[in-house]
Amino acid sequence: MRALVCHRIADDFSGVEVRDVPLPEPGPDEVRVRVRAASVNFPDLLLTQGKYQLKLEPPFTPGMDFSGVVDKMGEGAEGPLRLGHDVAGGSRFGAFAEFVVVPADALQKKPPAMGFAEAAAYPAAYLTAYVALVRRANLQPGETLLVHGASGGVGLAAVDVGKLLGATVIATGASDEKLDLVVDYGADYAINVMQGFRDKVKTLTGGRGADVIFDPVGGDVFDESVRCIAFGGRLLVIGFTSGRIATVATNMPLIKGFSVVGVRAGEYGRQFPDKGRENVETIWDWAREGKTHPRVHASFQLEDALDAFAMLRDRKVVGKVVVTP
Repeated sequence: MRALVCHRIADDFSGVEVRDVPLPEPGPDEVRVRVRAASVNFPDLLLTQGKYQLKLEPPFTPGMDFSGVVDKMGEGAEGPLRLGHDVAGGSRFGAFAEFVVVPADALQKKPPAMGFAEAAAYPAAYLTAYVALVRRANLQPGETLLVHGASGGVGLAAVDVGKLLGATVIATGASDEKLDLVVDYGADYAINVMQGFRDKVKTLTGGRGADVIFDPVGGDVFDESVRCIAFGGRLLVIGFTSGRIATVATNMPLIKGFSVVGVRAGEYGRQFPDKGRENVETIWDWAREGKTHPRVHASFQLEDALDAFAMLRDRKVVGKVVVTP
């Protein structure tokens, strides 16, 4: 089969190319899926650069989220899935290929109303948003949610989930054009961070500040967020796409009474398996009920996957980009 293989760690993705590799066989309790679409996440890029917390020795195939058709089932892979079923799911790597093998319980039936591209764009972004806003922040109806990097896949999912939970959503980003799309998508307000955001957030919240801040950016954005969070607020650390890991003087959360909360959606499920299953079931129930709306910005063939990587790296995406083997 064809797969996107990282054969050498490199900052510029030069160590990644499409190669012919052996067709994987499912083991006990595993399922092989013929991939119809796989979405690109920042960890995919970081894996090939050697900058992610999970370190893989080349050669390996990146790719976390995917959708496709059940092609073969391993011994003991029982349950509702059958050959030919349309499914979606996630893995820590391996999805940028014509076929991927995963545990049967890592798959969900694809909602009939959701296309393969949208289903591939869904799992990691919406699971992160759910764990962050529900499990870690306990976001309540009527609270104000400030979402940084709101045009990205995870940020846009947080906007979507925040509105579903009844929050007032303030979106930030560095492009007026992209922020216009985020407002059309459902955000109540949008702020271009190139002119700063602290004072505008304070104005929009009557001087109180945001109750919950969803921050996948880090760096200067985190620093300024500390200045516009409400007393009792929750500042969610999602990632560091700016490249700088910020620090905070501990007198700030003491005086302002806010919490800095780390979010790792996958690790949360591994630490609390029952809650992890509930998290996954909830977001897919939302999808089946049409309550959530993943946005696919662009689609690329497997041979052009590095163009998808570059589009994500260069912040040209509103929502997600997908690769179709």
